[in-house]
Amino acid sequence: MENIVAQIDNNDVYVVIPARNEATVIGDVIAGIKKAGFENIIIIDDGSSDKTLEAAKNAGAMALRHRINRGKGAAVKTGLVAAQIKNAKIVVTMDGDGQHDPNDIQAVIAPIISHQADVVLGTRLFDSKNISVYKVFANKTANILTRLLTGLWVADSQSGFRAFDAKALDVMAHVGDKYEYDSEIIRQIARNRLKYTEVPIRVYYTDYSKGKAHKQGIVNGCKTLCRLVWNIIS
Repeated sequence: MENIVAQIDNNDVYVVIPARNEATVIGDVIAGIKKAGFENIIIIDDGSSDKTLEAAKNAGAMALRHRINRGKGAAVKTGLVAAQIKNAKIVVTMDGDGQHDPNDIQAVIAPIISHQADVVLGTRLFDSKNISVYKVFANKTANILTRLLTGLWVADSQSGFRAFDAKALDVMAHVGDKYEYDSEIIRQIARNRLKYTEVPIRVYYTDYSKGKAHKQGIVNGCKTLCRLVWNIIS
């Protein structure tokens, strides 16, 4: 039987990006991914009030839309289902504000191609001068809470840059529509005994990405924790 490594190329990889009100940057995000060698891009416009959908289509991506804002988790799940329909062998998720480097995609999918993992978690290196002390503290706190609630320790539980193979997509329930989705993925890894690994990624926090109104904050963080606990006990 031919080794799967020889069977997978960039055409088998789909990049899924949830986006809300990202019309000014989504075209550049898509262009960067294409320049990195990946053409299959699915943008989920999660109830934007601007022209995110049109900008994504104009940039050459497959664009889907939620008529109302359902949350990051719901948008990612819509994209994952769309990628499965397209028979994707590997799905990569990224954020839509330009903070992730498309050149890291190859490193993130490499452990899946070599059968070392079913899920790869991109780990941000919190050593950049443009990363706030609050963000570092919030991430470490989320990591500890995720460990307590899931039993797994990961270095960056809230990273949106991840890769999944077909097995992982099939077995994970993907409950959680809001920001708790990121921690919920960790719980699904533990529950389904999926092989996972962590890969360092670069992150670029611009004035634009730091100023996004819908980004996670203290209040939303408390809501996220409550939803995650509810998902576990319900």
